[in-house]
Amino acid sequence: MNHHSTIAALAGAFWLAGASGALALDAQLVNSAEFGAKIEKSAALDPVMLKAQVLLDRARFSPGEIDGRDGDNAKKAIAAFERAQRLRPDGKLDPETWAKLIATSNEPVLTEYTISNDDVKGPFLKKLPSNMEDMKDLDYLGYTSPSEALAEKFHISEKLLRALNPGKALDKAGETITVASVSGETPNQKVAKIEINKPQRLLTAFDKDGAMIAVYPASIGSKEKPAPSGTLKVTSVTRSPTYKYNPEYQFKEVKATKPFTIKPGPNNPVGSVWINLSLKGYGIHGTPEPSKVSKTESHGCIRLTNWDVSQLAAMVEKGTPVVFLEESSGYEAMAAEPTETTRPAARSRRKK
Repeated sequence: MNHHSTIAALAGAFWLAGASGALALDAQLVNSAEFGAKIEKSAALDPVMLKAQVLLDRARFSPGEIDGRDGDNAKKAIAAFERAQRLRPDGKLDPETWAKLIATSNEPVLTEYTISNDDVKGPFLKKLPSNMEDMKDLDYLGYTSPSEALAEKFHISEKLLRALNPGKALDKAGETITVASVSGETPNQKVAKIEINKPQRLLTAFDKDGAMIAVYPASIGSKEKPAPSGTLKVTSVTRSPTYKYNPEYQFKEVKATKPFTIKPGPNNPVGSVWINLSLKGYGIHGTPEPSKVSKTESHGCIRLTNWDVSQLAAMVEKGTPVVFLEESSGYEAMAAEPTETTRPAARSRRKK
């Protein structure tokens, strides 16, 4: 069997029928996936793209929520990686880009993990309220299920988590499951400058020598509530922040006329980390909706996934400059218009 026939066989075997008739994802085929074949259009996920997304995440060229799909955030991450490697930044995988990418790490992209007591102890919300006013009476804005917590822990969508683990109990301590092998280490590099590219909806962090050390997809303002312009500075970092709503913000979906506070938690409207900027009311923060990062608008701030903003927070310090760029360059598909304004409380990825 020649190289291309092998890849074609891999594509055909990518999905295996589970006992219940549901489709299950074979981890070994993903770990051994190689660039070179088109996946059948009927296949829900692409093993090559899934492998690429995990490798990009490890190298801090974040694809946002890892889902195994060739979406805009994956293209942006590939384009940023290509730019850093001095390749043509077109956002497409090709043999040269693939060779550079797999050279960044030789560890399997999918690995086994045993669910711990901490993963399942909660507290979990029975339901996340659909509007911010209803959040203010909750003691903690936690996850809605162990599967949501596990998906976020490993930077993947809940749909992908379930596909990797058919028939597995995702709420049972001691259960061994398959997850994305993403880095949990705290970065030891320091960010000297952050650039916020508004048209591309991208945050790029640079070291003191001007080298690119991290790239994250971001939701950056809206026509109604635009992001700032010019240069600001980081003034502080708060982990597990509370969210304080001021009626002066005049969010369309909030009817309250008096200030209120929402307690901390990963499903807090600003997620698990707040990086405060030197303009009142503005910051770089997390979100309860990782699947919508860069695909929707924000209320003026810079919104990242919880894991990306946590990583960035470990690398910034007070005084780090944050430069807002008004013009796009390079891969133009990165500048596609967002489709909607995200409501902070809505969850598109929560298992119904």
